[in-house]
Amino acid sequence: MSDSYELTPETIAIGQYTENAYLNYAMYVINDRALPHVGDGLKPVQRRIVYAMSELRLGPDAKYAKSARTVGDVIGKFHPHGDAACYEAMVLMAQPFSYRYPLVDGQGNWGSPDDPKSYAAQRYTEAKLTRYSDVLLSEVGQGTVDWIPNFDGTLEEPKVLPARLPNILLNGGTGIAVGMATDIPPHNLREVTSACIRLLDKPRSTTADLCEHIKGPDFPTGAEIISSRADIQQIYETGRGVVRSRARYEIENGDIVVTALPFQVSGAKVLEQIAAQMQAKKLPMVVDLRDEADHENPTRIVIVPRSNRVDLEPLMSHLFASTDLERTHRVNFNVIGIDGRPGVRSLREMLSEWLTFRQETVLKRLQFRLDKILDRLHILEGLMIAYLNVDEVIRIVREEDRPKDALIAKFGISERQADAILDIRLRQLARLEEEKIRAEQNELNAERADLERTINSKARLRTLIKKELTADAEEYGDDRLSEIVTRDEAQAFREKDLISTEPVTIVLSEKGWVRAAKGHEVDASELNYRSGDGLLKAVAGRSNQDVVFLDSAGKSYALASHTLPSARGQGEPLTGRLTPAAGATFVGLAAGEQGDRYLVASDAGYGFVTTLGDMQTRQKAGKSLLTVPKGCVALAPVPVSQIEDRYVVSVSNEGRLLIFPLRDLPQMARGKGNKIMNIPSARAGAREETMIDVAVLAEADLLTIYSGKRHITLKFSDLEHYRGERARRGLKLPRGFQKVDRLEVTFRE
Repeated sequence: MSDSYELTPETIAIGQYTENAYLNYAMYVINDRALPHVGDGLKPVQRRIVYAMSELRLGPDAKYAKSARTVGDVIGKFHPHGDAACYEAMVLMAQPFSYRYPLVDGQGNWGSPDDPKSYAAQRYTEAKLTRYSDVLLSEVGQGTVDWIPNFDGTLEEPKVLPARLPNILLNGGTGIAVGMATDIPPHNLREVTSACIRLLDKPRSTTADLCEHIKGPDFPTGAEIISSRADIQQIYETGRGVVRSRARYEIENGDIVVTALPFQVSGAKVLEQIAAQMQAKKLPMVVDLRDEADHENPTRIVIVPRSNRVDLEPLMSHLFASTDLERTHRVNFNVIGIDGRPGVRSLREMLSEWLTFRQETVLKRLQFRLDKILDRLHILEGLMIAYLNVDEVIRIVREEDRPKDALIAKFGISERQADAILDIRLRQLARLEEEKIRAEQNELNAERADLERTINSKARLRTLIKKELTADAEEYGDDRLSEIVTRDEAQAFREKDLISTEPVTIVLSEKGWVRAAKGHEVDASELNYRSGDGLLKAVAGRSNQDVVFLDSAGKSYALASHTLPSARGQGEPLTGRLTPAAGATFVGLAAGEQGDRYLVASDAGYGFVTTLGDMQTRQKAGKSLLTVPKGCVALAPVPVSQIEDRYVVSVSNEGRLLIFPLRDLPQMARGKGNKIMNIPSARAGAREETMIDVAVLAEADLLTIYSGKRHITLKFSDLEHYRGERARRGLKLPRGFQKVDRLEVTFRE
């Protein structure tokens, strides 16, 4: 072989080669596989399936044919890919729970909502097109389609089907391409056509105007849409967002019956999720769960509560938050436009572009029909010449060797007219045929004039499109399935919500051991304590509440009441669960609701009012609640029922007593607080006087003062002598009570 025939290799950088190859692959995936076209709302495989079925004469009035026959035609003629992927796409178009308006009418096992991929093999199932598919196919043979070669160039296939309705919104679609994806939810046919008509009448309509017609997506399963109208409008404005849907349920004889699930949610999976929570004892208020779905009721999940005292709304709110009974659906209006380029569009842009596509399609159809009419009128004109000169035509046919050329020369007609004359049968030479030709000419001329007026008038064209949209809406439209409602946000149960609300008494010993006894009628002093230990404090609470502990350094800690050991034993040390400050001991505890108020104070004479919620923390090392001066300690927290008409009673170890209004103390979340009692500073490093106790008193209460083995009980009127301003030293108690141990208030309300 000579050098002139040798191929010269092309040198190209591997980076450039791979970049070009990947870009080519990406564009192929975007345009020819993953994204739907705005015109007919179909991906290439879906379009090829629908077209192939129409070519096989599998219309809505035909008999069912094996799915394998359709799949074979599709992959053999138009779609050179695997038969499994092609059949799966066909199944999707046949499932009424996947498509709002199915395109394929299936017979056999085509899957179920519980498992959409549980369909039978293609050799078993049969299919034909639905009546709705006429919306896509009825105008294929009317000059409306741009034809492109199939993969091997032996056949032609439609580039886009001439859809009479915006199928892109009606059935929606999902797809993942390279670097982009699409998620278009289905919509209601009547609403979408109404919005299209609004846009035809008023082209300047905004997305907000169109939302008066299109309320939101319309899922085929009939679940509620709980996104707000403002959120839905924002999605339609941007073409992106998230729609929330929630299962529908009814109450039947005290049981909860779920009748509709969110789009693409499996009832079997929901049952598994609920059953798993029941087994984990996270749903103690549910005793039974049943699946009663049948042919008449595709979705029927029965949830049986433990009793009629169970509040069903919080239960369902928990299930919505913790299972697939509530679902979010991504929205991404990313489609291939009529210019062949992908892009995200708003609702208005989507409908406007589809209407442009529809107007172009209708113009093609009208022009195609006009060309047919003009061609027929041309032939009829030639036939009329023949009937008016029938004798001469017969002579030419009988005598001329080349009658076609003779007819053209004699009457000045075209070849097409001459061929039509020569094709006339003898029986058509009757007088009656002439009248039929004139009648047909009149009818076609009238239709031609109407077509020309429509083609040349944008207003008439819009009117025609509106009439066709209205007719299709009446034939194929239906009521909305997914009701749009406003619902409260779902809240899952907290751990404490699942615990029974039994009364308990939490007991703290002097050595820091804790336990919980059932009931509020417990005498904590009668419980058994370890040697050298005894009762420090006890407080009444409930098993689903947290209990707060306060140490001598002013730090607060919290534990769940139901996790504390039983009072049948001696409890366990708090230091096993909490990490108090170095050298600190626990001085008190509190329990109740988050908003309950407490007075916290140090023996230095400072304090403030706070809430139980501000005292709580999940930190094992606690929270710095009360700032305690060096060398001082915190006192046990004192419950405060209300601020007004309540008084603070403070007492020092020197027997000084002070009473002042509680409102004089601040309410704080943390800090040192204000001075309650004027305690002299330490002298030579030694503290001689401290505030040893504090109480909150109402005028109707009794105050008991303990000093060693002696005690005295006083009414509020007996304490008038000790009333003063906050931060005073207070007055001395009578002889015998100079060394006070503690104060105790007896409530008389």
